[in-house]
Amino acid sequence: MRTIDRLFSCLVLFLAIAAVPVLPARAAETCPFISAQELAGAMPALKWSLISNQDGRGCIYQAGRGDTMMLSVFRNPDKDRARELYATFVKTLGERMPLNAVSGIGEEGQGGTSAAGAQRQEASVVALSGDYILQISVYPIGRRADDALLGPITEAARVAIGKVSKSSERFGNCEWLTAADADGFLDKGTLTVQRTGAGSCMMFDREANTMTVAVIAISRDTVVSMMKRTGPCKHVAIPELGSEAFGEHSCTKGNGNAVNIYVWKNGRQASILFAPVKPHPESGSVERLKAVAGRVYGKL
Repeated sequence: MRTIDRLFSCLVLFLAIAAVPVLPARAAETCPFISAQELAGAMPALKWSLISNQDGRGCIYQAGRGDTMMLSVFRNPDKDRARELYATFVKTLGERMPLNAVSGIGEEGQGGTSAAGAQRQEASVVALSGDYILQISVYPIGRRADDALLGPITEAARVAIGKVSKSSERFGNCEWLTAADADGFLDKGTLTVQRTGAGSCMMFDREANTMTVAVIAISRDTVVSMMKRTGPCKHVAIPELGSEAFGEHSCTKGNGNAVNIYVWKNGRQASILFAPVKPHPESGSVERLKAVAGRVYGKL
């Protein structure tokens, strides 16, 4: 598997693991990439409600009939990385649906809809613009994802592509991690540090091994319930980092090489994840990662 393919897989894993329970979105929240008026103009047949602004990395909407729309912006360290990741996005999307070029959206774009018999209907547009990739996907309920839906999504993408620089992602520093923290886990010679949101950071090396931290506001009761939940991973308590701290490792689903440590203090929880793409000296080891988690814990 090529390095960029592995990186894409890790990005998907990071987003999935970061999606732990969070506080309800504020009613006044807005999407930085497209206003309510612009969205209504691009897609007049549907009335969308913004349910989450993903820390300036994208927006999630729902329509009255249960349709879901996800607008995601991915910033990259440079244009070459962006083009590589865009190619992976197109390849992955093309495995789910036939794609055609769309014009007037950044440097280039592709869009398509799933087959009539697909179990999950989807209409998507993905586009490249400089260091950025934009993807808008709609998942309709009880009806086909057809060209009548793809056209308005394309118009929304033309608006949003001009605002991708409003993404909160940045590279080169992180409020929770330093390059030294990755020593022994990641190759510092090819290390990239990325801030992926208001409370989250990711480091990855050229092999696409990743280390991530996601900090959210969360109640102690919710954390305790997470500790007790059953799932595909083994749990271990880490009392030296607080009575609510625990680690997950040796997962039978997802990345079995990964280890994740959760710590809680002052109403905030931090998730510290190390996700190697293949067996690694630290695969499944909570012990070494505790040192990194301890430094994050001290900053909460």
